[in-house]
Amino acid sequence: MAQPDLSNAVGYHYGEFPPKSLDYERLVDPLVRTAGSLARYDQTLEAMHNSEILLAPLRQQEAVVSSRMEGTISTLDEILQIEADAQSGDDDALQSARTEAVETLLYARAMQRIQREMEHGRSISNWLVRTAHQMLLSFGRGARKGPGAYKTEQNYIVDKRRKSVLFIPVSPEQLASGMDQLFEFSNSNPMTPLLKTAISHVEFEALHPFMDGNGRVGRMLITLMLWDYKLIKAPHFYVSAFFEDTRDEYIDLMRAVSQSGDWTEWCLFFLDGLNTQAERNIKTASRIFALYEDMKERFRDELNSQWSINAVDFVFANPVFRNNQFTGKAGIPSQTASIISRKLQEAGLLTQIVPSSGRRPAMYSFEPLLEIVRDAD
Repeated sequence: MAQPDLSNAVGYHYGEFPPKSLDYERLVDPLVRTAGSLARYDQTLEAMHNSEILLAPLRQQEAVVSSRMEGTISTLDEILQIEADAQSGDDDALQSARTEAVETLLYARAMQRIQREMEHGRSISNWLVRTAHQMLLSFGRGARKGPGAYKTEQNYIVDKRRKSVLFIPVSPEQLASGMDQLFEFSNSNPMTPLLKTAISHVEFEALHPFMDGNGRVGRMLITLMLWDYKLIKAPHFYVSAFFEDTRDEYIDLMRAVSQSGDWTEWCLFFLDGLNTQAERNIKTASRIFALYEDMKERFRDELNSQWSINAVDFVFANPVFRNNQFTGKAGIPSQTASIISRKLQEAGLLTQIVPSSGRRPAMYSFEPLLEIVRDAD
C-alpha cells in the first residue's frame, strides 16, 4: 500500500485540549446573537406543540445533506420512498435499495435511537457515540468498517481532489484517553454551553475515533448537545446545510485549531453557523406550521370527517407512504381510511407516485410539505 502524501498534513494537537484561553472580548457579541437566534427557534418549536410530527421530514433532509458531505449521494424523495416501503411491510426494501440511499436512511434512524436513549436518562458518552455509529454503519459499505468500534489503526482526513492528507487525527493509542477527556469536558466543564458545543465538535472531529462515519456522527452530536444543554427543547436543529455551504472554511478552521491553536476563530465560525442555521430553521419551521394550520382547514372541508386531524397528522409525519400504511397506522378505521386517501388524491392534496400493482398498494406523496422541506437544503 502506497504511503499517503503527508507533506501538507496538520497533526493532532496533543496536550492542547481543552483550550487554555479564548478571546472572550471577540466572542461576547456572537454568543449573545446566537443565543437569541436559538431562543427564537426554540419558541417556534414550542408554539408548534407537535414538532416531533411536523419536523420529522427535516430529519431525513438533514441525513441527506450530512451524508452528502461525506460523498454519499441520495435525495430526500429516494430516502422517503425506501422508508415508506420498509414501513409498509416490505422486508426486502432495504436489500433492494441503493446502498448509498440506505446509508443515508440509517442516519435518521440512528438519530432517533439516540434521542430515545437520552430521553431515558443516558448522557452523551462513549457508549452513546458508539451506539449511534453502530447503527449508522450497520448496512452497506460501512458494515465492513467496524460499526460501533473505535479505530485500531491510524486514520487520515484526505483531500480527495488532490489525493493528499489534510489532517492526521489522534493516534489509536491515545484515543481512549482523548475520548474520556472530551466527554468529561462536555459533561462537566463550567464553560458556557454554546462554546462547549463548538469546542466539543472540533475536538471530536480531530480525534476522528472511527474508521468511517466521523463527520456524520460529529454533526449529529451538535444537535444532541444543544438539546442536552437545554438550549433547545427538542432535538430538531439541523446544521449540516451551513457546513456544506462553507465546506472549505469549515475544514480550514478545524485544521487551524491544531496547526496554530486558533480555537477562538473556530468558535466564531461555529457560532455564525448556528446563528445562520437557526434563522433558516425558523423560516422553515414557520412555513411548515403555517401549512399545517392551513391543511387542518382543507382536510376538514374536503373530508367532512371526524378523522380529518388523524389524516393531517399522518401525512405530515409520513409525507411519502404506501396506502396500507395509511389504512393501518393512521388511527382511522381501515375502510374509512381507504375512502379518505381517495378523496385526498381527488382533491389534489395527495399525489400518486407509484400505482398499485398486484398485492403492492399504491404509494402517495404529500407534495405541499415536501416542497418546503426540499427548499431547506
